[in-house]
Amino acid sequence: MKLLTGNRVRTGDVVWWAGDRWSTRLAEAVGLEPAEGERLLAEQAAHEQVNDLALVDAEPRPGGGWRPVHIRERIRAYGPTVRPDLAREGENWR
Repeated sequence: MKLLTGNRVRTGDVVWWAGDRWSTRLAEAVGLEPAEGERLLAEQAAHEQVNDLALVDAEPRPGGGWRPVHIRERIRAYGPTVRPDLAREGENWR
C-alpha cells in the first residue's frame, strides 16, 4: 500500500493525504493503490499547496493506522529517534 505525503508550502509541516484533505497526523492517512496514488500525486502537484510530494510504502499497524516501511518516512512522521522528548505527542515510531 502507498501513502501520499509532502510538506505544506506555507509552514513546512510534514503532511499526509487523508482522503479529502491534508493532515499532519499519519493516523489520518488513507492507503492508496499505486495507480490511484500516481493520479492523486499529479492532481495535488497542480495545486502547489504541498511540495516534495511522494508516494511512500506503508504497512498496516495492528489496531489500525499505518507504519511507513522506510525509516526516513518514520522519522518524518514521528520525529527524531534519539530524542523521544521531541517526538510528536502520542506517536511511536517503532
